[in-house]
Amino acid sequence: MTSTIQPAGTQSNIARAVLRLVVGVIFFAHGWQKIFDYTIPGTQASFAQMGVPAAQMVAPVIGFLELLGGAAIIVGVLVRPVAILLALDMLGALFLVHAPAGIFADKGGYELVLVLAAGSAALAIVGAGRFSIDALVFGRSDNRTLAALA
Repeated sequence: MTSTIQPAGTQSNIARAVLRLVVGVIFFAHGWQKIFDYTIPGTQASFAQMGVPAAQMVAPVIGFLELLGGAAIIVGVLVRPVAILLALDMLGALFLVHAPAGIFADKGGYELVLVLAAGSAALAIVGAGRFSIDALVFGRSDNRTLAALA
């Protein structure tokens, strides 16, 4: 059902922008936390304690992926490939760390991780939308060339 106020395409583009903003801000904040609040050595130690393989190498990569990837998602640049990487990041967190604790976050569970994985996967599928740098640079928001790169 489409609204008589706005065309369905406009609604879809607004929804993509809202999703990008929320998912991007959360990733950016978590990346900031890993790099600047906990520091890279602190994040490496935390990852090692949680049993993340190759924690010394993985921790800074994940911290910068979340920080820079979150910023990219917010402004809408290279959304599909970045969203794929962030979805994989969250699936790794789910299976390596959070799954044994169950779903609820207050027990260290995976509810936030699962929502971020789903939001990232949705952005990888639908793309950035009209209100993005991707749309300005690549033209149509559903550009097949950009989708093929993702």
